[in-house]
Amino acid sequence: MNSLVPAAMEQADRRVADKDPALPAARDRALRRDFLGAPIDCLTLAETVAAADAAMRNRGRLRQVSINVAKFVAMRQNPELDRDVRSSDLVSVDGMGILWAARLLAIEVPERVAGIDLFDRVLGLCAACGYRPFFLGAKPEIVARAATAAQRRHPGLVFAGTRNGYFNDNEEGGVVSAIKASGADCLFIGMPTPRKERFLARHGDELEVPFIMGVGGSFDVLAGVVRRAPALVQAVGLEWLFRTVQEPLRLGPRYLKTNAAFAGIVARALLAKSFRV
Repeated sequence: MNSLVPAAMEQADRRVADKDPALPAARDRALRRDFLGAPIDCLTLAETVAAADAAMRNRGRLRQVSINVAKFVAMRQNPELDRDVRSSDLVSVDGMGILWAARLLAIEVPERVAGIDLFDRVLGLCAACGYRPFFLGAKPEIVARAATAAQRRHPGLVFAGTRNGYFNDNEEGGVVSAIKASGADCLFIGMPTPRKERFLARHGDELEVPFIMGVGGSFDVLAGVVRRAPALVQAVGLEWLFRTVQEPLRLGPRYLKTNAAFAGIVARALLAKSFRV
């Protein structure tokens, strides 16, 4: 486990104690837990942001990944994705399905850390502290609109650079050199799996960026191309259904398949647990 994480957890305790007296001390909780064969880190959003802050402030190295139901199921069929998740310094619990199932299995996850919320909070941190982000991924017009929207939302935000995700193998070296030369404090990657995983496996250390995070389709949301579910829909765990309504042909079959597979995995685990009791 990256040494930045425990220190950042203590820092997070101090920062949020006056705002949330009920927050349990992060250093008194187990950090990484096994969830049905997948690693998860039991951190709050504030603690995760503090870890990113520590990495950028100290020019360390911290790679974060979010895990939801779809990614959990995909890890079982995709060794490349499985390696990417396991090698990450922070594995945040995204998706209410993972949160609820973990709690049913007596894993004390304090809260959901949605990838898009973490993305937004770190951008706010960048604007406040002078850290410079780099956006990589999506179509040229989307990444440009996302960067403009981020600066509107977080006045004072200065980018180290942006680059769309449409480049071939021959151009990849130039992309890596541009990110490294930019001196970026954080890198947000909006490329699909397994392309993102392959890119980071080849160049993660070479990039020399303190905080790296995959953001999935968050550039589309930030650019206003895709709507995020209302807070109530998120709270009841139906954000996947809201996305499906927007893109039924692309997401419908995938969510039906992964949700059914996940329900079966959790049911078998709960049944096995009941027999052991």
